[in-house]
Amino acid sequence: MEAESYVPNTLVALRLARVLEVPVEELFRLEDASPPPPPPKEVDLLPGGQAVEPGLPVQLCRVDKHTMGVSPTPVAWFLPPADAVVVDSAQKGPGPRKARVQVFQDTEQVGNRLLMAGCDPAMSVLARHLQKSDMELVLAHRNSSQALDLLQLGCVHIAGSHLRDETTGESNLPQVRKLFPRGTAVVIAFAVWEEGIVVAHGNPKGVREIADFARKGIVLVNREPGSGSRSLLDASLKRLGIPSSKVKGYDQVAHGHLPAAWQVRTGHADCCVATRAAARVFGLDFVPLISERYDLVIRKQHLELPAVQLLLDTLNRTAFRRELEGLGGYDTSGAGKQVA
Repeated sequence: MEAESYVPNTLVALRLARVLEVPVEELFRLEDASPPPPPPKEVDLLPGGQAVEPGLPVQLCRVDKHTMGVSPTPVAWFLPPADAVVVDSAQKGPGPRKARVQVFQDTEQVGNRLLMAGCDPAMSVLARHLQKSDMELVLAHRNSSQALDLLQLGCVHIAGSHLRDETTGESNLPQVRKLFPRGTAVVIAFAVWEEGIVVAHGNPKGVREIADFARKGIVLVNREPGSGSRSLLDASLKRLGIPSSKVKGYDQVAHGHLPAAWQVRTGHADCCVATRAAARVFGLDFVPLISERYDLVIRKQHLELPAVQLLLDTLNRTAFRRELEGLGGYDTSGAGKQVA
């Protein structure tokens, strides 16, 4: 903490104060500023990658006397991690279904994992930082509504959500209150992100606002029902008095921020509603619409799990916050704070 590489979350701070029998205000004091990031350095970009634009993420590797910068492949063209493969599954239905699987090796480590459902691409950043502490975060890509439903069913430890209430403008809390009895779930702030219109580099079709989606020659790729991006689009179209039938591509669906941005990158669509981070990954342009908070919803019974405590601690670490802010323009000043 004194090295300013870690900031304890609220729960840890309160426990320290209780053990030491002092007010929490006596334990900590605000500094004038957080430590500055390391200065920029020159590297050699590996030839053959995508076009270089400010904001393009790179990994660094030392090769002899050169520091090479490598742009990671934004689409995972490799076999996914797996512990088993499905042998058969006869049960059908919307809820969890039984299946027999062929396990590759001992599954003892399965109990040491956390399962999180959500749609924020930055979940992978959190997973990487948790891995440094020998804790594995298993990510299930689901939109915000699906993630909260899975948490309600008891299928996941954590649900990520960015559902904005159009009446109050409040993020997530109204929906959480509908689904979970009071005192059974906590809401932890992850970050504030920008959501807006993702368009091709240079914005050749001149898309500046949602109203432009109804213009002739503009093709949209939409998000699936239940996603925060779909809700934002539908609310905007309703406010503008534009029927969805007037938007070409409204029924063309991509499941996720990155898949939607990829459709724009490949030219299959002219625009989509997604985050600034998704636009950056593919070198696309971005027209901001709103800033909203992405939250992590956790059942209160899971709050004391060591793995959950480690996750909450990680949200306060300088290295994690700095990477998240650099990659996608996230505001992490409130990360780790309990908002409900």
